[in-house]
Amino acid sequence: MMANKALPERSEIEEKYKWNLGDIFATDQDWEEELIALKALVPSLADYRGKLSDKDAFFKLFKEKGAISKRLEKLFVYARMSRDQDNSNNKYIAMADRAYSLLTDVDTICSYIVPELNLIAPEILIEWSKLPELADYSRFLTEIIRHKPHVLSDKEERLLSLSGEMASSFNNIFSMLSDADMKFAPIKDENGNELELSHGRYRLYLDSPNREIRRQAYESMYNAYKNQINTLAVLYSSSVKKNVFYTRARNFNSALEADLFSGDIPLTVYESLITAIKEGQPALHRYVRFRKKLLGLADLKMYDMYLPLVSEIDADADYEKAQALVLEALAPLGGEYKAALSKAFTSAWIDVFETKGKTSGAYAWGAYSVHPYMLLNFQGRLDDAFTLAHEAGHALHSYFSDAALPYEKAQYMIFVAEVASTVNEVLLLKHLIKKTTDINMRKYLLNHFLDQFRTTVFRQTMFAEFEKLTHEHAEKGESLTSEWLNAEYARLNKEYYSDAVETDDFIATEWSRIPHFYNAFYVYQYATGFSAAVAIANMILNEGQPAVDRYLSFLKSGGSNSPIELLKIAGVDLSKPDTVKACMKAFEETLAELEKLF
Repeated sequence: MMANKALPERSEIEEKYKWNLGDIFATDQDWEEELIALKALVPSLADYRGKLSDKDAFFKLFKEKGAISKRLEKLFVYARMSRDQDNSNNKYIAMADRAYSLLTDVDTICSYIVPELNLIAPEILIEWSKLPELADYSRFLTEIIRHKPHVLSDKEERLLSLSGEMASSFNNIFSMLSDADMKFAPIKDENGNELELSHGRYRLYLDSPNREIRRQAYESMYNAYKNQINTLAVLYSSSVKKNVFYTRARNFNSALEADLFSGDIPLTVYESLITAIKEGQPALHRYVRFRKKLLGLADLKMYDMYLPLVSEIDADADYEKAQALVLEALAPLGGEYKAALSKAFTSAWIDVFETKGKTSGAYAWGAYSVHPYMLLNFQGRLDDAFTLAHEAGHALHSYFSDAALPYEKAQYMIFVAEVASTVNEVLLLKHLIKKTTDINMRKYLLNHFLDQFRTTVFRQTMFAEFEKLTHEHAEKGESLTSEWLNAEYARLNKEYYSDAVETDDFIATEWSRIPHFYNAFYVYQYATGFSAAVAIANMILNEGQPAVDRYLSFLKSGGSNSPIELLKIAGVDLSKPDTVKACMKAFEETLAELEKLF
């Protein structure tokens, strides 16, 4: 499918393809009234200052704080998701800012809590955590003990909490620049007709069998960022410096250590991932050379890396077909999962199509007391069916977790979040491979699996290594100039892809358009999550109900334990390198199978 029309306005989209935020607040006026009500309640959270050595005061505070937090979460989610519908709508930009300001106020008022609890002997906190009336807070209390070396005084914690809104500005500025203000030069099709370029359509154009269209889209996209490269370098550098500031304020040795500590992830997990993927680079080089040979290109460019090797396959899927396909593919997860997924598909949880000003990409999100939502920018490709399965994995993880656990234990860490989404993608792919009798479709699907590996494991690990390098550079007091950032990113591309792919000045600037870099050290979890998901999906397909039961138990465990321990419920141990190495073996085996078919 090749888009050749201007992006539609939101008003042009049928209601059945839009999410219903009315499940959070019926009207904007209801939101306004709730904001006023919460503003009146928040100051009372300060009434317990100096009293938290008393168990009953602790219980009363956290019961009150939990009730306010659940309501405040709804307030922020509604405003932010309303903004995401159209990032040029100033009304919802202002509402999101006001909601975030109130979140910051709560953090500031409650900044005394952790320092006060740190004055209590650890053995007393452990004793509290075992009391039935404090069962909902047991995980929080044990985390207080673990974080104690990095907690500051009451006054210092208050100052850090006051900086929260300012600290989030880098992500917001990038989002506004990239999603709302960035303009891309139109490209032309084979007949000279202008094609509008957008974030959503960019990947569509990279799938085009017409190399000239791929080249134009690639250069138009990267030229837009190159034209702002110095501004983007300063923006990203400032975001990194912000991370370094919090690292030093909380007495960590590095920003990476600080981030992993917050998620209770051993530093060795990050480092061993990079090591394992570097060891697997020869397999990636082999795949890239194979791609170059099959495409018959004298010079393989970066804009050739997304073109399916079997381009004649009709792999388009409209939205309704994509839903049916995902339901069919996820049948091995059982009736409970299927019922929840059907509800998600039929109850206005999903915002489907790309429109002007809409936030790019895809996500699943929501508030504890309301069902999850999914944002898509559906373009009608088979790839979009995989995105639907991916985001449904996130949404149902939250759905099951929220239903099974109290608010205080339902929120899971990012580290496990990418597992649930990727299990769905792997099951969808294996379902398609199993049911196809067409040799060309089989080639297409094996190629798709390899490209998932390339983009989710290799590419995200390269991103992770880049983030590690940028933060280490800043921690040494060095400047993150656009020249240095471009040079390091170009070097990593050369290492990961070898000489089989021709790197250029455009790809050297790719770091400038990656939104996840403003949520530091997030992307490595795509690679670990993919590795864990491949293992879990294989268990589900090979073992049946016992593996399904383990997996659903994992989904319902939310944030009740450390991520490493939670994954063990599903049968995966990422504290050891075996899972990543097994994933790399699967990549080589898939490549070998594809090579035999040509």
